[in-house]
Amino acid sequence: MEKSSFWLVKKKNLLALAGTVWLIAGFNVTRMGLVAYSSLKQVTLVSLLLSILVFLAFGSMFYKMTFKHARRISDYKEARRPFWQFFDLKSYLIMIVMMTGGILFRRSGLVPSSFIAFFYTGLGLALALARLLFWIFYFSKKLST
Repeated sequence: MEKSSFWLVKKKNLLALAGTVWLIAGFNVTRMGLVAYSSLKQVTLVSLLLSILVFLAFGSMFYKMTFKHARRISDYKEARRPFWQFFDLKSYLIMIVMMTGGILFRRSGLVPSSFIAFFYTGLGLALALARLLFWIFYFSKKLST
C-alpha cells in the first residue's frame, strides 16, 4: 500500500463516516439538552413544543443537506477519496461555527438552562435523525463503490 493511499476510503464509506459523525454529534447535543431539562424545576408544554419546533426547523435543513452530500459523494469520479471528504468545506465551517457558538453560549451564562434544554434537545435529535439518512444511502444499492 503506497503511503498516500492510507487516507483513502471507498466513496460509499464516506456516507457511513458522515452518518457516524452526525450520530455522535446528535447524541452529545441531545444529552446536553436532556441534562438541562433535568435541571429545570418544571418542564412545561411550551418547552416541549419549542423542542419539537427546533427539531423540525433543523431537521428540514439537515434533511436537505444530507441529500446534497450524498449526491456530491455519488458524483465523485474516483472510487476512493480522502476520508475527510464526507463533508465539504462549507459544512465544516458551519459545524465549527455551531460548535463554537454553542460552547460560548453555554459558558457565557447569557442563555438560561431552559433555552439549552429545548434548543439542544431539538437540535440533537435532528442531527441524530439525519444520521439515519446517511446510513440509508450507505446501504442503498445506488452507490456501488
